[in-house]
Amino acid sequence: MIYHMTAFIVGFVLDLLIGDPYCLPHPVRWIGKLIDYLTNKLLKQEYTSKKKNRNGLILVILVILATVLISGAILAVSYTINSYFGIIIESVMSYQCLASKSLYTESMKVYHALKERGLEAGREAVSMIVGRDTASLDETGVTKAAVETVAENTSDGVIAPMIYLAIGGPILGMAYKSINTMDSMIGYKNDRFYDFGKYAAKLDDIVNYIPARISALLMILSCLFLGPGYSMSNAFRIFKRDRYNHTSPNSAQTESACAGALGIKLAGPASYFGKIVEKPFIGDGLRAVELEDIKRANKLMLATSVVCELLCVVILVLLL
Repeated sequence: MIYHMTAFIVGFVLDLLIGDPYCLPHPVRWIGKLIDYLTNKLLKQEYTSKKKNRNGLILVILVILATVLISGAILAVSYTINSYFGIIIESVMSYQCLASKSLYTESMKVYHALKERGLEAGREAVSMIVGRDTASLDETGVTKAAVETVAENTSDGVIAPMIYLAIGGPILGMAYKSINTMDSMIGYKNDRFYDFGKYAAKLDDIVNYIPARISALLMILSCLFLGPGYSMSNAFRIFKRDRYNHTSPNSAQTESACAGALGIKLAGPASYFGKIVEKPFIGDGLRAVELEDIKRANKLMLATSVVCELLCVVILVLLL
C-alpha cells in the first residue's frame, strides 16, 4: 500500500509538471493503434447490424484484456526486479493515466490563439479539442467550446482516472483509459459506428457514472478555495438543475457545476458535420462569456484535481 500511495502521489505531480510530451511514446496512443487495427479487421460496411454489434463487443473485450494483461505484466516484472524500480514504473504509469497538464495546455492554446492571432486562429486551435464544426463560431462560441471541453474533461481526463488509480493502481487506471479511448474513437452515433460502437459507448457511460458526479461535487467544493469569481452556491444550484441537460448521462455533470461557478451560460445548439443539433443551455448567464473564462475554467479544473488527490491520499492513509 505504501508503494502504491507513493506512486499515486508522484504520478500526480509528474502530470502537473510534465503533461504529455508528444515526442515520447504514450500507452493511450498504443491503445488507439490497437483499436484502429481491430476496427479495420472487425468492421465492414456489408456486415449486418447484428454482426457489427457482436464484433464491437469482441473489440471491447480484446482491448480491455490486452490493456490489463500488459499493464499487469509490466508492474509484476518491475517489482520483481526491485521495489524501488517498481515504484518508479508504477509512478510513470500512473502519471500517464492523467491529463490535467495536457488539458490545460491544449485549452490555453485556444486562449492565446484568440488573444494574439484573432478569430481564425482561435477556430483552428479549438477544432483540435472539440468534435463540433468550428468554422462559423464567433469569439464567444470558440471560448465556450474551450470552457466546455475543460469542464467535461475534468471528469474523464483527470478525476475519473485518478479515482480508478487510487482503487486499483495503473492496471485499473489503464483499463479505464482503454474504455475512454474506445468511446472517443468508435462510440459515435453515425452510420459507420452506430451498431459497432454501442458497447464501447455504453461501457464508457457506466464507468464514468459515479466519477462524473464526484467530479462535479469536488468542483463545487473547490470554489471555496478560489476566491471571488467562483460561486459555490450558484455552482450547486445550477448543478442540481442542469446536470442532465445533455444526451450523455455524465457530460453535463461537470459542465453545469462549471457554468454555475463562473456564472455563465454554456452548451446550446451546435453544428456537427454541417447539421445543427439542438441542445438545451446549461447555466443562467449572469454575465457574458469572455476570453478570461478559459483561464478561470482551467483554474477550477486544477483546484478540483488537487482536492481529489488530497482526499484520495487521506483515504489511502486511513486504509494503511
